[in-house]
Amino acid sequence: AGMDMGIVNAAQVEEDKYELLDKELLEYVEDVLLNRCSNSTERMLEFAATIDPKSTPTKLRKKGVEVGAPGAGGKPDAKAWRSQPVGKRLEHALVKGIDEFCIADTEECRTNGTFPSPLQIIEGPLMDGMNVVGDLFGAGKMFLPQVIKSARVMKKSVGHLIPFMEEERKRNGGTGEASNAGVFLIATVKGDVHDIGKNIVAVVLGCNNFKVIDIGVMCPCKKILDAVAENKADILGLSGLITPSLDEMVTVAKEMEKMGLKIPLLIGGATTSKMHTAVKLAPNYSGGVVHVLDASRAVPVAQVLMDKNKRQEFLDDIKDTYVEMSEEFYAGLEDRRYLTIEKSRESAAKVATDFTAPEHTPVTPKFCGVRALVDVPITDVLPYIDWNPFFQVWQLRGRYPNRGFPKLFNDETVGEEAKKLHEEALAMLKMITDKKRLTLNGIIGFYPANSVGDDIEVYTDETRTTRSHTFHTLRQQAEKDTDEPYMALSDFIAPKSSGVKDYLGMFVATSGIGLDELTAEFKAANDDYSYIMAEALADRLAEAFAELMHEQVRKEHWGYAPDEKFDNEDLLKVKYQGIRPAPGYPTQPDHTEKGTMWDLMNVHKEIGVELTDSFAMLPAASVSGMYFAGKCSQYFNVGKITTDQVKEYAVRKKQEFAVAEKWLSPILSYEP
Repeated sequence: AGMDMGIVNAAQVEEDKYELLDKELLEYVEDVLLNRCSNSTERMLEFAATIDPKSTPTKLRKKGVEVGAPGAGGKPDAKAWRSQPVGKRLEHALVKGIDEFCIADTEECRTNGTFPSPLQIIEGPLMDGMNVVGDLFGAGKMFLPQVIKSARVMKKSVGHLIPFMEEERKRNGGTGEASNAGVFLIATVKGDVHDIGKNIVAVVLGCNNFKVIDIGVMCPCKKILDAVAENKADILGLSGLITPSLDEMVTVAKEMEKMGLKIPLLIGGATTSKMHTAVKLAPNYSGGVVHVLDASRAVPVAQVLMDKNKRQEFLDDIKDTYVEMSEEFYAGLEDRRYLTIEKSRESAAKVATDFTAPEHTPVTPKFCGVRALVDVPITDVLPYIDWNPFFQVWQLRGRYPNRGFPKLFNDETVGEEAKKLHEEALAMLKMITDKKRLTLNGIIGFYPANSVGDDIEVYTDETRTTRSHTFHTLRQQAEKDTDEPYMALSDFIAPKSSGVKDYLGMFVATSGIGLDELTAEFKAANDDYSYIMAEALADRLAEAFAELMHEQVRKEHWGYAPDEKFDNEDLLKVKYQGIRPAPGYPTQPDHTEKGTMWDLMNVHKEIGVELTDSFAMLPAASVSGMYFAGKCSQYFNVGKITTDQVKEYAVRKKQEFAVAEKWLSPILSYEP
């Protein structure tokens, strides 16, 4: 369907570049070319009758409007579209993401007799607009921030119509629900609290006429599967950020298989991967498992899965790919060589740091114990914001040489939208700051410490006679082709046997206090764009706060680099001395080590940040880690480890072996 061939004026093609075409004209033209609606020809003819034949596609002018007048081309009247019929106004507002008039226009549609029922308004101008949005987004002609704004218009209009639809449904005996492309149930799994990506996927799918049931965060398996049955879901989507979520997703997949479910399972989130899906998830569920990289890819995948003619072939192709990947993964494990944990330690000992040497002599912190930083001014943190992850959340990626902030603004494809998004982000930051909608709390602690093997002992005082807590570290074991040592974090703390007094620092920073209340207001106003923006900014503030705290630690609180002078770019490139690794990440992959930090610093009581059963932090916009001050300290990836280290690690932590395997499952070199 659609146009197969056309004759064009070749000379005019170069002058009338696609990007410069009048957007309203372009909408009508593409409706015809792509056969997007049944009355596209009639609508084009009606529109053409209103256009001055002497105007051009890039400088469109309505009949009877003088050159230079509002709506005459050149500088078009931004409100000229308000003169269109109300249905077209509503459609235009949705495509452009303009929510200023949507409630009034929706009410006019409902009461002017053009649409016999509220449902027809949804299935008419609103869905016409959303179809355009979906097509433009899929074609890369529209970007995620614009799509979210369009969804805001849709939600506000539908929200206005719902009471009238309910009233009509009662009169009709329970009928009258809008048609949809399928029911998509989405959830963040048990123990995990991050939901920005999930929220974006939900909005984008809603823009493509899916009925999205979002059951929230920290959802146990039973809650998820009960919701699948209750809502008769066609597709289930699971999201997670922290590594324990991977095991929880496997649990859900196994339970779906036991229940005999056949609906496709979509997997997404920062900690997920195509390889993990192929190796751990796909073998446990026969109904079809698909890893989705980001929101833009969720839509075509969901659409194919709802197409009875394409679904099985698509799932078969995915299954074949995952089987090949799984075979390659296990073949790779067989080929990979590892040192025993003892050999790894022997290798590290040969190049161990001499902490008695002047350049490695530990610096004594200005205080030992805990210091809470409560209600830190947001203005102090703003200069430390790294904007690059913010634009990644919104899927705005420039091309070389305009990939990073602020060069992104120069990108010819996404630059204009990125700049607009940044301006709106700054405006929201100003509102948050002026109205004190978010509270920034932090805590830092410094403690006498020494390493004992692969453990770090923390002492109650400088006598170092009484051990207060122990942090357990993991050592690299995958064989290396170089002479590099097999590292563990304990290597960066002076050994107890050396007699050198060393110290360990740690911190927690949050910018999420008040965020739930702020996003609840936006959600109540059907404002997806603002609540996703607020979540993304809170995450950036937490990371920026951690950056500020670390600088203050280096220069003041610990004071081992008092003369340090770096700009923000240098800080982001980690040019300073020392590291702040976080439990659950490559340098220390065990999330349970956070529990020791929380107990030692009494974090929940001091600043209001708590841990879930999976050791995710609440509020979600929080960051934590340990401070290592020595010049020898560096970031590294522990990588895969073998059973001999896991067994010993379990003994050191006083854990059951199976429990240790569970928490370390993402880095095991073997199948438990």
